[in-house]
Amino acid sequence: MSIVITGATGQLGRLVIADLLAAGVPADGITAVARSKEKAADLAAQGIRVLEADYDRPETFEGAFDAADRVLLISASEAGRRIPQHAAVIDAAKAAGVAQLAYTGIFGSPTADFLLAADHQATEQAILDSGLPYTFLRNNWYVEMLTANVGPAIEHGAVVNGVGQDSVIATATRADYAAAAAVAISTDGHLNKAYELSGDHAWTFGEFAAEITKQSGKPVVHKTISHDENVAFLVSVGLPEGFAEVLADVDDAITRGALAGTPGDLSRLIGRPTTPLADSIAAVLA
Repeated sequence: MSIVITGATGQLGRLVIADLLAAGVPADGITAVARSKEKAADLAAQGIRVLEADYDRPETFEGAFDAADRVLLISASEAGRRIPQHAAVIDAAKAAGVAQLAYTGIFGSPTADFLLAADHQATEQAILDSGLPYTFLRNNWYVEMLTANVGPAIEHGAVVNGVGQDSVIATATRADYAAAAAVAISTDGHLNKAYELSGDHAWTFGEFAAEITKQSGKPVVHKTISHDENVAFLVSVGLPEGFAEVLADVDDAITRGALAGTPGDLSRLIGRPTTPLADSIAAVLA
């Protein structure tokens, strides 16, 4: 068995590789795909094979895979460009007839009704069309994307977004999602399955603000603003308008309950509870 990780030098990819090694997968049984060998020098030093290939240059993936490979396609990071980038990997995997193609998509993908889901839905369909044995790892929101704003929330006394006061979200940590990917790509029983991965407990942003208050000793509240105000706010802190619209649309989706589900797939895959929100906030404050 050979395991191939695309996007291997990113935050998620490095965690997946660390989990594989910790689980006893030999280093020479792992291939890390990176845009440059320099970025993966530390992985090569551990005995991991490094393949230089770029999502934006499909020719670099030609002949990259073997039929025995289990490939983890970690989603590219640029919304709107993902479909052709992912196609480079899918086409190469199909040409080789790989044993498994796993993909890190988004929670609720087939029925998700928000802008960010479109690229993931198209990628899943392309994988299905390839006829390859697949595993869909549909990740809910990464809690790190929210805890990154703990400092500003304490400074301004508020968590500001477009999410309704009573709406909930079931986040998990990057490490939780990486652990699930490592299990799904290195153990048997996951072919042609889709996992809806989320935290064990859903929470409101009022609870998020209350936990920041509890741990920091500084009063923080949750403030809900309108969609247009949300877009303007995100632009004011430096985001491009197009991406601000996508993120504001996610807040609207959270309000509708699109990221509220707690089916338990994640904790079952990793064999432990998901990381509590309080622990993630504590890690930031530490």
